[in-house]
Amino acid sequence: MTDLKVGGVPEHFNYPWYITLKNKEYNKHNINLRWQDFYGGTGQMCKALRDGSVDIAIVLTEGIIKDIADGNPSKIVQTFVKTPLIWGIHVGANSSFKKIEDLEHATIAISRFGSGSHLMAIVNAYNQGWYISKLKFKVIKNLDGGIEALTNGEADYFMWEHFTTKPLVDKGIFRRVGDFPTPWSSFVIAASDKAIENDQKSLELFLSVLNAKTKIFKTLEHIEHALSERYEQNLEDIKKWLSITSWSQKSLDKKELELALNYLEKLNMIDKKSDNQLYLTQI
Repeated sequence: MTDLKVGGVPEHFNYPWYITLKNKEYNKHNINLRWQDFYGGTGQMCKALRDGSVDIAIVLTEGIIKDIADGNPSKIVQTFVKTPLIWGIHVGANSSFKKIEDLEHATIAISRFGSGSHLMAIVNAYNQGWYISKLKFKVIKNLDGGIEALTNGEADYFMWEHFTTKPLVDKGIFRRVGDFPTPWSSFVIAASDKAIENDQKSLELFLSVLNAKTKIFKTLEHIEHALSERYEQNLEDIKKWLSITSWSQKSLDKKELELALNYLEKLNMIDKKSDNQLYLTQI
């Protein structure tokens, strides 16, 4: 049996993985797929791909593109969620900031450098016309760290997925001042070069199982209730999220890769654009 280690955030986007693992669907193909939750997000998973802690990761598109450009020996094998990620822009409940424009000189909480919360804060600042070189960051590791930093005043705002943080807004812990959707597909599946070289057949089989599930995921009976219960979210919020979210069974579009690379290069987050083959591979 082939061992494959996979990592992802413990959020509703990854529920198709939970179902396939719970049903032991990979075992039928002689694959022992082991899942690990990464509360630190894409930056933490990029590190795990680099050091071999995982073979596969479900990561934010812009995060893995930047990390591959910075030398991560991995490739994007497929898009996972093809719709944009809606980043909520949050301040503490008692913050004096009222709208996005107020945040130009504020300190940004980020899970880690190179994470989605870091990169998208820069993209948002660029779109607002702010000076990128003057942005200030506070590393907070994960969502719990973000709650602590905004509550204690160590940071002023924090960008995290809209629906994941919605319960915190409802409870009055965060206040959302706006949303920022990514200009590209939100999540991709990345695999280490070592796994691609050594376990290509197993990667093909695992993708076939996962893709069969994501293709029918939104039609599964009572899926809204299962998601609402597991992720402790309001049922109406889950229904809204499902209505605007689509999974993919295809390779990342080269135009999207080019768009993300152009942004990263323009914002000096990568030195120079490289050939597409550095980032993408067919499995």
